[in-house]
Amino acid sequence: MSELIPICPSGDLSEGGRGVRFSLTAGGEDATGFAVRYDGVARAYLNRCAHVPIELDWNEGEFFDSTGLYLMCSTHGAVYLPESGHCAGGPCRGGKLRPITVVEADGMVFWQPDDYLTPVRA
Repeated sequence: MSELIPICPSGDLSEGGRGVRFSLTAGGEDATGFAVRYDGVARAYLNRCAHVPIELDWNEGEFFDSTGLYLMCSTHGAVYLPESGHCAGGPCRGGKLRPITVVEADGMVFWQPDDYLTPVRA
């Protein structure tokens, strides 16, 4: 198993609440990911809308719509299911958010790099 990189303490993610952004490299480019909690589970995605590759949050860490049931792109209103990242409506038309493997252990949330998503190199 590859290294686990800390995102935040588990308590920083509340159900349907603010998310936590973190820096990473996606396909060789600087990018951000984000972690949220939904159905009691920490989940993370690349912070890039499937419609147009821009960041989703309208204020830093604010990824959910007003109901706390969907992740929403602040620019064009694309909405995604938080449990899968699949488009649920709007201009994303069958697209999905790029998931990031998350491990929650010892009161912390970590992400796991893969072939496309890697740690930021100083």
